[in-house]
Amino acid sequence: MPKLNKRTVDALRPSEKDYFAWDDELHGFGLRVWPSGRKVYLIQYRDSGGRTRRKGLGRHGVVTADEARKEARDLLAAVAHGANPSDDAKRRRTAPTVDELCERFLSEYVPARCRASTQREYRRNIDLFIKPKLGRMKVADVARSDIASLHLANKHIPYQANRTLGVLSVMFNQAEVWGYRGERTNPCYHVKKYPEEKRERFLSPEELGRLGKVLDEIDAGQPEMRPAVNAIRLLILTGCRLGEIQTLKWSYVNGNHIALPDSKTGAKKVYLGPAAAEVLAKIERVPGNEYVIVGKVPGQHLTDLQRPWRRIRIQAGLGDVRIHDLRHSFASSAIANGEALPMIGKLLGHSQPQTTARYAHLADDPVHAAAARISDGLAEIMSGRDKPAP
Repeated sequence: MPKLNKRTVDALRPSEKDYFAWDDELHGFGLRVWPSGRKVYLIQYRDSGGRTRRKGLGRHGVVTADEARKEARDLLAAVAHGANPSDDAKRRRTAPTVDELCERFLSEYVPARCRASTQREYRRNIDLFIKPKLGRMKVADVARSDIASLHLANKHIPYQANRTLGVLSVMFNQAEVWGYRGERTNPCYHVKKYPEEKRERFLSPEELGRLGKVLDEIDAGQPEMRPAVNAIRLLILTGCRLGEIQTLKWSYVNGNHIALPDSKTGAKKVYLGPAAAEVLAKIERVPGNEYVIVGKVPGQHLTDLQRPWRRIRIQAGLGDVRIHDLRHSFASSAIANGEALPMIGKLLGHSQPQTTARYAHLADDPVHAAAARISDGLAEIMSGRDKPAP
């Protein structure tokens, strides 16, 4: 067969069986002609084991003879250096997609290493943000630019964008462990998170008074809201996280403390003041339900506290207050009462001192007040307004 070009290839006619036409200039480069008339460029070579292998280069008419020749020359050169294009193509066809990586990540990695609340958050990020954007891509093909593009698309919700980036980073680290990508190829590397403003909202004594009054009114007039009211009271009086109170079981309550077997920072002991203990003592135990804050489903805890909280905070005139701000208010009150930061960290269950340090500036308020009292007193003495007792 002479050199394969448009003229020679167009001249080839189909027969009853498929046949090959080989180029006389580039050894291993050829064309397969099918009885249907379809013509496909290919290369043929021997792999390292001596087996004859073939790899298609595209259909004539879609790919030109010159384009196929150029690719054939590159691939055959790679074969000479030990490559196996046929196996490489097969591996690429069967390589996992990001969708498949997500499902394996959620079924194997997450349940073994993450708390239930974290598992739900990972699933939410994957379903809402990761799969729609990257799901159909091959894991090995995802580049840093793809991650940066996804991150940029959510710049209007920077906190969410950063959380999604965090999930992606963990997931692609695991992809390396599973052999889906080469080592140290995590595409999230060098994609910088957006700045986040740490919100610190504390309830004032007047706001706490309004909230307490509303809780009393709802408790008395709306029995169906009582579990939510009890949860809010316990959050305020213990400084616990939302999930710790929502999933609190009676078996964890032990006299003047709560022994949580698991929390964000591991096992945790929550010390109960008399007011918190009184709230617990007044909560009616429901037969067949091990939870303190019961839900509507028999045997289950209250799963949605955000909806009743929205009603409560609006009624109390606290429209901008989040549930987590109740924990901040516990810390604020502790500092106002003169408690040291290490003590507050222990009460809140912080594992790192720097976590508690975010409240350090609040300690300035009582110090400023003391300085004001002292300086005012000295100024009165110096001006002669202060008259010593006879």
